[in-house]
Amino acid sequence: MSKPEQNVHDFSAPLRGGGLKPLSEYAGKVLLIVNTASECGFTPQLKGLQELQDRFGEQGFQVLGFPSNEFGGQEPLEGEAIGEFCAVNYGVSFPVFDKIQVKGDDQHPLYGFLTDRKRNGRVGAKPRWNFHKYLVGRDGQVLDYFLPLTKPEAGRLVNAVEKALEQPSA
Repeated sequence: MSKPEQNVHDFSAPLRGGGLKPLSEYAGKVLLIVNTASECGFTPQLKGLQELQDRFGEQGFQVLGFPSNEFGGQEPLEGEAIGEFCAVNYGVSFPVFDKIQVKGDDQHPLYGFLTDRKRNGRVGAKPRWNFHKYLVGRDGQVLDYFLPLTKPEAGRLVNAVEKALEQPSA
């Protein structure tokens, strides 16, 4: 299969304090993109995500959190309150962006790409709940996805991160 025309680095993400961050700033890193929520049964996964970040960060790994309120209204917080919640309760230091839509008519363009196999060349899985995870290679190409029930410390996820980290940058 040929390489898709776009990759994750072609998108920007909204910062909690306003403005946009180009995801091209993460070129050369393996990314784990996760839609998060502060009042979800899976919210304790934030701790495991931070542990993954701590374990693999120096090897070029980066977790990116994207709060979403689309599943059961489980992200009532706004702006800086989201980041404070993550840091205070789970020690999160990885980037947690401003709240976005991960599905539906107002879906953020990044998630439009992540969820469309025709566009990303590999994955067609849409988030069905909070803490759906997308693994992205150093070149910005989508490699795999993990359902919310897959904990950050799960062997399948950890092995996929390790394998992605072994791949050189494009």
